[in-house]
Amino acid sequence: MAEHEYYEVNGRQIRVRPTESGQEIDEYGNFHRQPNHFTKGFGEGENPVEADRYILFWGKGCNWSNRASIARELLGLDKAIKVEIVDWGDYEKPLGWEFVNSPDHINKETGAQFLSELYYNADNDYEGRTTVPALVDYKEKKVVNNDYHHLTNHFETAFKPLHKKGAPDLYPEELREEIDKLNVWLFENVNNAVYRAQFAESLQAFKDGYETFFAGLEAMDKRLENQRFLFGDYITDSDIRLYTTLARFDYSYSRNIGPCVHRLVDYKNLWPYARDLYQIPAFRHNTYFKDFAASEDLTHAPEDYWENVYYDIVVQETDWDTIWSQPTGREALSKDPAHKWKAEI
Repeated sequence: MAEHEYYEVNGRQIRVRPTESGQEIDEYGNFHRQPNHFTKGFGEGENPVEADRYILFWGKGCNWSNRASIARELLGLDKAIKVEIVDWGDYEKPLGWEFVNSPDHINKETGAQFLSELYYNADNDYEGRTTVPALVDYKEKKVVNNDYHHLTNHFETAFKPLHKKGAPDLYPEELREEIDKLNVWLFENVNNAVYRAQFAESLQAFKDGYETFFAGLEAMDKRLENQRFLFGDYITDSDIRLYTTLARFDYSYSRNIGPCVHRLVDYKNLWPYARDLYQIPAFRHNTYFKDFAASEDLTHAPEDYWENVYYDIVVQETDWDTIWSQPTGREALSKDPAHKWKAEI
């Protein structure tokens, strides 16, 4: 077992969080994302499906956790599952996600200040990064699921008894095999490919991630040429997964991977497709463009630091909602243009 470093915060001994470069980079500089640790499902013999038992912790900038926050609202689970947005605090050591939006930074349901406390309540021997999404059983005060690959699927299936009336069928049985295949492809070629470029520690590793990412976007742009959404007339789980990457592309990822072959706004189909999704309230409510764009922290800049046109003026004064609310015309591709989803039976 590794020896852990701790940092004291308000009398709490908080374990210092490992970094991506510390344990997820191979000898060739390639980034290999850590596997999810808490993957137990929900239902009979697993975690119970109950209202007023779970809270979803997610971060505005994290595309993996943004999926779950969108699905939760789309399905009407906001009446059954609580939610809290987390962020990083300002400490000398990396301590991970903190409940910065709770009074005194203490989450009232669990009494914890840092998400890591709830990870180690579940497994004190856990050695990976403490990540979001994290679905926490606040009766037990522990993380029960951090599986971003499947958490939205659990919301769509196991939690169906708690869905609102008329909830969208995001994971229709007749398409599940195809959705699962596309989701794996999206992870490898779009969602995670951009991070492989971003976290690469060699030129070849960067090129592999970069080229894979842009090839993936080209493939999706072509797929959407004659259909409104990834599987036709109605949104599915896969659309949520593609959207959370697209929403961050021009404002965040592009700054981290250098000169881009294309911007999102340059794609004939992906750009209006992304706006079409944004205009669904659950997508809009869970998308924070200003936070994506203003991810540089100038809090500790010297007093004579000059005004930064981008961060201090452009980001603050841009009307992101107006840009993304422009008509898309994509309803013309649908046989059911008035509806973006098919309701569950």
